[in-house]
Amino acid sequence: MSKRNLNHIQKAAVESFGRPVLIFAGAGSGKTRVLTHKIAHLIENNLVPAEHILAVTFTNKAAQEMRERVNGLLKEKHAQVNMGTFHSICARILRKEIHHLGYTPDFSIFDVKDQIALVKVVIEAMDIPKNYVTPQEVRHKISYFKNKLIHPDEVKRKAHLVIEKTYAAIYKNYQKALKENNAVDFDDLLLLPLEIFETHPEVLEKYRQFWGYILVDEYQDTNKPQFMLVKYLAQEHQQICVVGDDDQSIYGWRGADIRNILNFEKNFGNCEVFKLEKNYRSTGHILEAAATVVKNNENRAPKDLIPHNGAGEKLGLIETNDEMEEADAVINALEKEIKLQKRNFSDFAILYRTNSQSRALEDSFRRSGIPYNIVGGVRFYERKEIKDLIGYLSLIVNPKDTISLRRVINFPPRGIGIKTVDKCVIQAEADKKEMIDVLNAPESMGIRGKQADSLTAFYNIIKKYNELLPKLNAGELVRTLIEETGIKKFYKESSGPEDAERFDNVMEFLKSVDDFMVREPEGGLSQFLEEVSLLTDLDQWNDETNRVTLMTLHAAKGLEFPVVFITGLEDGLFPMYSALETKDKLEEERRLFYVGLTRAMHKVYLMYANHRRRIGSDDLYGMVSRFVHEVPEEKLEKISFTSALTRKVVGGKPGRHTKTAVSRTVVAFDDFQVGDFVEHAIFGIGKVMALSGQGENQRVGIVFKDGLKKKLVVKFANLKKVDTPEG
Repeated sequence: MSKRNLNHIQKAAVESFGRPVLIFAGAGSGKTRVLTHKIAHLIENNLVPAEHILAVTFTNKAAQEMRERVNGLLKEKHAQVNMGTFHSICARILRKEIHHLGYTPDFSIFDVKDQIALVKVVIEAMDIPKNYVTPQEVRHKISYFKNKLIHPDEVKRKAHLVIEKTYAAIYKNYQKALKENNAVDFDDLLLLPLEIFETHPEVLEKYRQFWGYILVDEYQDTNKPQFMLVKYLAQEHQQICVVGDDDQSIYGWRGADIRNILNFEKNFGNCEVFKLEKNYRSTGHILEAAATVVKNNENRAPKDLIPHNGAGEKLGLIETNDEMEEADAVINALEKEIKLQKRNFSDFAILYRTNSQSRALEDSFRRSGIPYNIVGGVRFYERKEIKDLIGYLSLIVNPKDTISLRRVINFPPRGIGIKTVDKCVIQAEADKKEMIDVLNAPESMGIRGKQADSLTAFYNIIKKYNELLPKLNAGELVRTLIEETGIKKFYKESSGPEDAERFDNVMEFLKSVDDFMVREPEGGLSQFLEEVSLLTDLDQWNDETNRVTLMTLHAAKGLEFPVVFITGLEDGLFPMYSALETKDKLEEERRLFYVGLTRAMHKVYLMYANHRRRIGSDDLYGMVSRFVHEVPEEKLEKISFTSALTRKVVGGKPGRHTKTAVSRTVVAFDDFQVGDFVEHAIFGIGKVMALSGQGENQRVGIVFKDGLKKKLVVKFANLKKVDTPEG
């Protein structure tokens, strides 16, 4: 194995043996290269047999990549190294050893939905009032206890309030129910091996002897159970190497403890420390900006990133009026990058702090016909809560839509089960009626009581709003609908961790309808649904391998892109308001900003809006993020931008009753015909193959060079007629 592609510090870290090794690997400093070379070095120099090496990662993808690289370095040899995530390694241990705890080796692993279902059974068996706690909230709480290594008896012992005692009792009964089902949950995969090691020291000794060398990737992300597992296995022989970057510790909210990496030298004495500080990814301006910001954190190990790629461009700073103009500014900057730098769509990543921010961005990308992909989440209009809303609206517009009817007939829950729906289907077929029409006569299907009342009430709501279609605009109708159906109340009153975000998304959906009404003041619900449907259809036309990436900053960790946009840089959004409460939380938000900056190879754009609306109210964000102020001014280039939509705040000081006046700058467009050749800023020259509508409502189907097909809304596409195709 050649080590010529390693710098002197990387080479020293690879060859260190006989003592615990801590490698601080700065962003873009080649940590995977060091880890894989170290494993190959141990095997090739007969220091540790391959089967006695344990390499632990946080994702299966990382483990697979590591395995392939190691085999590549060893060439003809195929190393039998034990590689995997913490959870997969622990599951392997449990399959062999869980009988010590009274389970059988064929135990089930319950996912989140299974856990919630089991918690629900436990709560019902305990006769706890339904409104007192929710299964989702209890599951979340139990997971928190397990990540902190807090067992049921300890929770009970420390409980003072009634709710705390209730959590303790449910937790204990939940664990009992898991065992009765011969099942473990995701957290138990980490906890039960620890229990076995504590109660059966001979088992621990067996694994200590077998795994003679342990390597851990992303060590800054370990929680308490993961730290204990590593400590149990390696503390005696001290043959351990951990790699990580405390400046990229961003998962404290799910139990990760930055102290694990910062205190490694205390936990494993006689430790050798290496700092990988040469960055092979980003340019000098990006690295200096990132380093200057993160140095404001007190709880970190001192280190500096040294650029390998030269100074590069300054960071672009773009101020916009609101989130819609911010999305337009992203498109504008992206188009310029493509034109001037000849970039591909896949060169761009758009990062944001919360998932609900993606809606305005997605709408802008769809209108521009630019292909995109969301990593770590589903598209806004494909999320369950949004599809439920669209299902209601589709059924109101078209009562024959039985797919939408089936989706929403029991949402929010109204006691209409699958058997009742089946009865309705049978009755509709027998009476040769539309399914919606049989709901008004439940007695003819033998349905009585609450179910009958629910069917009739649902029928009345759909009919009522169908009749209101010509009388209400889309915004008025949707707002009234979510109140009357109880959708808003359902999500607002739920205390489950997922439902809080779903409520935010429902409120964001209302904003998307408002945005539509701004663009189309005379537009109705049918037109809104048509636009959403048309824009969604565009995804099928796009090249799967060449898309702009949209993701949260958390999801971006470990990735890199030539150009990165960080959006929503306002205090209260990034950093979040909740993070301003304590120094530790604020420092984690700052590390998250550092992670975002260091994803970029060549260019960073920082975006903020003066008047971003808070979800669920008329309040506005308006103060640029403190993190932007922490970037040295000489590293920033201010870029001015004004979109076709111009907005100004009217009606006094920004606050709850502030209104935003919106006007559209007139944009010239052509009335196209089939056969016309047109030019698009990004896709180049194409031929119009199909069209529908006229003037501002015109939509065109275009085939561009290389066979790329696009369906575009004319007024948003900025198309220009050309006389003849080039080339």
